[in-house]
Amino acid sequence: MAIPAPEKAAGPGTASAAAVATILSGWGTAVIATDLINGWWRSDRLFCVAIGFLTGVSAAASVGGLILLLLRRRMGRLLIVVGSIIGLMIFASLFVAGAKLPPMVYAIPVLPVAAIVLTMLPATRRWSMPD
Repeated sequence: MAIPAPEKAAGPGTASAAAVATILSGWGTAVIATDLINGWWRSDRLFCVAIGFLTGVSAAASVGGLILLLLRRRMGRLLIVVGSIIGLMIFASLFVAGAKLPPMVYAIPVLPVAAIVLTMLPATRRWSMPD
């Protein structure tokens, strides 16, 4: 009969990396939203209001999740994932709107994806569930 190895103690490494990725993801989402609103305000205000609303929801979920994750609460992981998914939806609206942006901007979705991956790692789960 094999005895399972005990789980490693939860370290803050992946949770800290997830926090940094979430902050950078929020910055990237704000940059995209600002550019979309600035470019489309005169022609389609409803689209701009929708982008502004989604940005506010994404920011609230990301900031709330970030705070809860650093306080080692389980709900923080869920909020970070929700905020990052909404950030990806805002990025997808670039294609719907047909916006022309510098090629570097198309690398911004890496940030919310990294935040999701780092948040969902088992080490981050262990960190957010203190003994």
